[in-house]
Amino acid sequence: MEQQLKGKRILFASVPADGHVNPLTGLAKYLQSIGCDVRWYTSEIYADKMEDLEIPFYAFNRAVDINSGNVAKVLPERAFIADAVEKLDHDMLNIFAKRGSEYLEDIQAIYRSFPFDLMIADSLFTGIPLVRSKMKIPVIAVGVIPLATNSVDLAPYGMALPPAGNPEEKAKYADLHDRVNNVMFKKSIDYFSEVLTSFGIDNKKTVLLDQLIVQADFYLQIGTPGFEYERSDFGDNIRFIGGLMPYKSTKKASPWYNERLKKYKKVLLVTQGTVERNTKKLLEPTLEAFRNTDTLVIATTGGFDTTRLGITHAADNIIIEDFIPFDQVMPYADVYITNGGYGGTMLSIKNKLPMVAAGVHEGKNEVCARIGFFNYGINMNTETPTAEAVRNAVDEVLNNNIYKENVIRLSEEINSMDSNELCANYISQVLFEETKKQF
Repeated sequence: MEQQLKGKRILFASVPADGHVNPLTGLAKYLQSIGCDVRWYTSEIYADKMEDLEIPFYAFNRAVDINSGNVAKVLPERAFIADAVEKLDHDMLNIFAKRGSEYLEDIQAIYRSFPFDLMIADSLFTGIPLVRSKMKIPVIAVGVIPLATNSVDLAPYGMALPPAGNPEEKAKYADLHDRVNNVMFKKSIDYFSEVLTSFGIDNKKTVLLDQLIVQADFYLQIGTPGFEYERSDFGDNIRFIGGLMPYKSTKKASPWYNERLKKYKKVLLVTQGTVERNTKKLLEPTLEAFRNTDTLVIATTGGFDTTRLGITHAADNIIIEDFIPFDQVMPYADVYITNGGYGGTMLSIKNKLPMVAAGVHEGKNEVCARIGFFNYGINMNTETPTAEAVRNAVDEVLNNNIYKENVIRLSEEINSMDSNELCANYISQVLFEETKKQF
């Protein structure tokens, strides 16, 4: 397999968000290590990261660069959209659907100096079907969120509902799919379908997430079957690849450690990720719930309000830092308290760590729903739990062995999969099939 891939030119392409770029960095460096010529196309805000990774980088040129730092400026009308569904359809249209043809123009320009053999993109990169069809280049999509393909057995993705348990629920979910396609997300669905049709790409009108899965040569889903709902209509191009992790530098650095880890028998790790800046949603209720108790709370803020929180919640059993390598702190923890970031959830599972989940927006409700449905922890079904609710949920996870036992079983499943090698094998398959077409 390594001999087959050696010398192959591979372009990575990502939506400009950490949760879309970071999960692919480990795979990119692995492919680079076995002799592939790897390059990356995304926003200028990741130029320094690509330089650190030593991966040649192409910034958006024709494509409008919309990221978490400038979205309010680029799309000021968002601030005046009160309805949550209307805002989501607006985002699907303006942040994703409208960028597809712009991505294609940039990538066509890149191809003139870097004639790549295959493109690997995150699962919301709307250039996927256009590059595959217009440029006749194979494309692999990597699922950086829970599997979002439509199914007759499930409600529309984003509603965080459990699988249908009977024909009546299936019928109800079918009505919801119809409403999503023809009312709730009609603008973004119609627009992207028209784009595909204009490029001669056969398509069925469906939500953007499902459309991009169907249009990829292979859709490689981060995670395992044990973290996903069963479907009777599972797509032929979908494969699970385990816990694909961001690249970890081999440069030696001082490992994170705190002497207070020896003092406390119970350790909690809490985070809101790097995007959510409102610390009152989850960080502060958690700190309030356990401040001055016999439980050590380790909080990572992503760089938001660290100093203030360190003052307002000062206590011997509270550690608050901007960033802590999770792979270094999770082995000490007993419960992971999260707002539903998918990468952190996968890492928690790898570390046999049960969870308390409190997230709703940006699709995090789907992550939290799976945590609760499969009893890998508690889904609090809110973004703003009270301190008492957090404390009760943590106590339930600590005192009921079912959560720990289930996570241990799932960790065995996820740790048995070599994600980079699996991906490389699927890449080899796609390139082999592409070569056969040429003869």
